[in-house]
Amino acid sequence: MVLAVLMIAQIFMMLFDGYSLSGRKSGQTDEPVKEASQEIISEPKELYARSAVLMDADSGRILFGKEEKKVRPMASTTKIMTCILTLENMTEAQKAKVSDNAARQPKVRLGVKSGEEYYIKDILYSLMLESHNDSAVIIAEEIGGSVEGFAAMMNKKAKELGCEDTHFVTPNGLDGEDGGGAHGTTAADLARIMKYCITESPKKEEFLKVTRKKSYEFASIDGKRRFSCNNHNAFLTMMEGALSGKTGFTSKAGYCYVGALKRDERTFIVALLACGWPNNRSYKWKDTRKLMEYALDNYQYRDVWQKLPESEITVEGGVDKENAFHMGCEVSVGLPLEEEESLKVLLRKDEEVSVKKEQKKVLKAPVKKGETAGKITYMLLGKELKSYDIVTFDSVEKRDAEWCFDRALQLVLL
Repeated sequence: MVLAVLMIAQIFMMLFDGYSLSGRKSGQTDEPVKEASQEIISEPKELYARSAVLMDADSGRILFGKEEKKVRPMASTTKIMTCILTLENMTEAQKAKVSDNAARQPKVRLGVKSGEEYYIKDILYSLMLESHNDSAVIIAEEIGGSVEGFAAMMNKKAKELGCEDTHFVTPNGLDGEDGGGAHGTTAADLARIMKYCITESPKKEEFLKVTRKKSYEFASIDGKRRFSCNNHNAFLTMMEGALSGKTGFTSKAGYCYVGALKRDERTFIVALLACGWPNNRSYKWKDTRKLMEYALDNYQYRDVWQKLPESEITVEGGVDKENAFHMGCEVSVGLPLEEEESLKVLLRKDEEVSVKKEQKKVLKAPVKKGETAGKITYMLLGKELKSYDIVTFDSVEKRDAEWCFDRALQLVLL
């Protein structure tokens, strides 16, 4: 019995000896794998619009901006928010009765009369194809209970989308002001709303169906009056791949436009505010084409994924599974991916993605398999595109007094 105790004590001391390692503390490394190119490509110049944005519709990245955060009135481009909110909140056969307020809206208008009833799904085509102001009020009063109630819905949605510089007062884009300020937005926010309409909303397909329709005919519910609407978005036939868009004009806002184009796997959005006044309605088309052609000529998707090798991290106070008497211990770490990944990013010809590796130098036992030990971050122009956790590929027990005693006891018994 005494001999067994002495043997356990001797083995315990051998296992426990050197338990305190070098005392190195956990740290991080920052290893840029690839730096961005310094080559510069000339951006669009001499735009008519006072505010303009070119956006990558997939990522939401602004590829070009001109006074993009300047708040301005946006006229009937407002109606893209009116349309998407209506699609998300209406029912298929929902009806609306025309109020006196709706019937007296200024031109451009459908010409409805107070007391008439229409299907909301029909009125949406009047709203988006012909930009009728009375149709917007019909919708607002039915969906929001009142113009003010619908404006509150519009503002709530704008905040949800991250549009901090947007304030809605009217559903049709006519100039207005309330306690929250004047009706207005920025080119950046307007592009962000369009991105939501065509890529994120659960009703994005319905939005595209309405805004792409060349013409549409409908009648009042009693069938006594019939209407025909034609799409006035010239951009739809101007460039291959044109997806959607909405024009706007008031004397205060000037000509405005927001439109989207998809070609190959690339989708771009252009938003223009204050793009000329009469008689310069063609300016918005010239600016839109210039920005879209710039995007198509200079931006392509590239796979920037980099396969990084596995590495090892010292585990302080850890047990080496191969040799329990060995005082040093390491654990393999890497990305927890079963297969090689692909990371496609829309990049300008002169742009490069950098990869930053942050990894702890030391881990403290015990370590669990799959424990986070660092991060790989893909960055473009100083902004994070995507990150992946670096994880441990195995678990490591802690070499403490209790473990050493149990291990010594097992060896003696064996």
